[in-house]
Amino acid sequence: MRGIYTSLVKYFSLMLLMLASLSAAAGTAQFEAYEAQLAKAKFDEKAEILQSWMSEDRAEALTLIQLMLDSQLYYQKKELQLYRVEDASKGASAVRLSDGKSVEIQSKRDFKRVSINNSLRGTFGGWLATAALTDPDPSARREAALELIDAPSAAVVAQVRELSLTEADEGVRGAFDIVLAVADLYSEEAGKPAAAIATLAQTLEPAALAALTKFTASATDKELLVQANRAIKKINDEASFYAGVETVYFGLSLGSVLVLAGIGLAITFGVMGVINMAHGELIMIGAYTTYVVQLLMPNYIEYSLFVAIPAAFVVSGLVGIAIERGVIRFLYGRPLETLLATFGISLVLQQAVRSIFSPLNRSVETPSWMSGSIEINPVLALTESRLYIIFFCLFVFFALSLIMKRTRLGLQVRAVSQNRAMARAMGVRSEWVDAMTFGLGSGVAGVAGVALSQLTNVGPNLGQAYIIDSFMVVVFGGVGNLWGTLVAGLSLGLANKVMEPWAGAVLAKILVLVFIILFIQKRPRGLFPQRGRAAEG
Repeated sequence: MRGIYTSLVKYFSLMLLMLASLSAAAGTAQFEAYEAQLAKAKFDEKAEILQSWMSEDRAEALTLIQLMLDSQLYYQKKELQLYRVEDASKGASAVRLSDGKSVEIQSKRDFKRVSINNSLRGTFGGWLATAALTDPDPSARREAALELIDAPSAAVVAQVRELSLTEADEGVRGAFDIVLAVADLYSEEAGKPAAAIATLAQTLEPAALAALTKFTASATDKELLVQANRAIKKINDEASFYAGVETVYFGLSLGSVLVLAGIGLAITFGVMGVINMAHGELIMIGAYTTYVVQLLMPNYIEYSLFVAIPAAFVVSGLVGIAIERGVIRFLYGRPLETLLATFGISLVLQQAVRSIFSPLNRSVETPSWMSGSIEINPVLALTESRLYIIFFCLFVFFALSLIMKRTRLGLQVRAVSQNRAMARAMGVRSEWVDAMTFGLGSGVAGVAGVALSQLTNVGPNLGQAYIIDSFMVVVFGGVGNLWGTLVAGLSLGLANKVMEPWAGAVLAKILVLVFIILFIQKRPRGLFPQRGRAAEG
C-alpha cells in the first residue's frame, strides 16, 4: 500500500529551495511572530497557526510542516527560534531557519522538538497531498491525486474538479476522474452515481475497488447495487488476469536462470559424456568473480557487470580447462568415476572459496540501471532485474548457438559429439576439442554466476542449489541439444511458478521431478534427442 507521503517525494525535493526562501525572510517581524507562536503552541493550536501562516507564505508553511512530519523541527528554549535539526545530540549542528546559519548544539536540553500527535499528522499529510496537486511534475500530481482517493473531502473534491478543467496530462486527468467518481458515488444528483461506477469500473486502482466494495455495503438502490457488483467482478477478473501474467513473467525469469545454469552443462555432458558434479562450483566462481570485480572498481558499480561478464567467462573457463586436463581426461568412458572425481573437486573448490573469502555470504551490489520496476498498471509491475536476466539468457543462448554452428570449434564439437571415432579419423584433435569444449561450458557456467549474483547472495554453497536443476534441464531437453535446453529450462521455470500458488514451493519442485521421471520413462533421450551414430549406438 502506498504510504501517505510516498507520492510527495518529488514535490519536496525542492526542500532546500524552500529553506532558502525561509532564509530570505530573515529578521521579518512576521516570521519571528509566527515562529514564537508555533514554539509555544499546544497541539490544537498548531494547525490554526500553520493555516494562518499558509495564507501569508505557503512555501514557508509547507516546508515547516514537512520538517515536523520528519521530526526535524526544533526550537531553542530561551529565544523560541525555529531550527532544523537532524541529530539532536551534543556537538551536532542545528540550522536556524530565520537566517540559515548553523550553530553547534552545546546541550541537548537547549533544544526541544516541535511535536505533533496522530491527528495533526493526518491533517498535515492531507495539506501536503492537496498542495502536491499543483506540482509542476505530472507524475507527482497523479500520485498526489491517487493518495486522496480513499476519503476525499468536499474541499479536495472542489479543488480537483477545478484543476481537472485545465489539466493537460492524460494520466493526471484520469487520476482526477477517479477522485471525482469516488466522491460522486454518494451524490443525490440523478445519473451521477451510475456514471461514477462506470468510471471506477475502468480502473484497477485498489482504492477504487475498495470504494466500490464500501458502496455495495450501504447502497439501497438495487440497480446501482447490481451495477457496482458487476464493476467489482470486472475489476477482479482483470486483476486475476494480470496476476497470471505476473506468474508467467516470474516463471520465464526463473526458467532463464535454469537455462543459464544448465546450458554449459548441456555442452560438456553432451559432447564428452562427463557427469560434472563441479558444474555448480563453476557457477559459484563466476559469482565470486563479480564480487571481486566490484571490489576492484567501487566507484564504477554501474559498469561493473560489463567487466564481470567476460572476466567470469575467462576465470571459470580456465578452471574448467584445468579440471579437464588434470583429472577428467584420464577418466573418459567411465562416467561413474567422473561423477565421483568431480564431486571431490566440487568439495575442494568450496573449501578453497571458504579459505579465501570466508564462509560468510557476500553481497553483490546491483547497478541502478537494473533496479526498479516497469509499472504496466496498478496491479502489474515488472521488475527490471528479472527482465534483464531474460534478455541476457537469450543473448547467451544465441551467442552460443552461433559459436556451435558458425565456427570451426563448433563444427569440431558437433563432429566429436556425433561420432568421436570418425571425427578423429578425419584429423580432428579430439583431446583439444574436449579441453576447449569443457572450457566453453565452464565459461558459460561462470557467466550464469554473474546473473545469479544479481538475484541472491554469493556464498560457497551457491552452486549446490542449481546443480540438480541443471541436470534436470539437460536430461529433459535432450543431452547436448541447445534448443532442448532452452525449451526445457523455460518450461520447468513456468511449471514451478504456476504450481507454487496452490502447491507450495517444495511440493511444486517435487511434482516437477516426478513429471521428469515419468517423461524420461517414455522418452529416454529427452525432448530433442541427439542425432548421430554415437547417439544411436
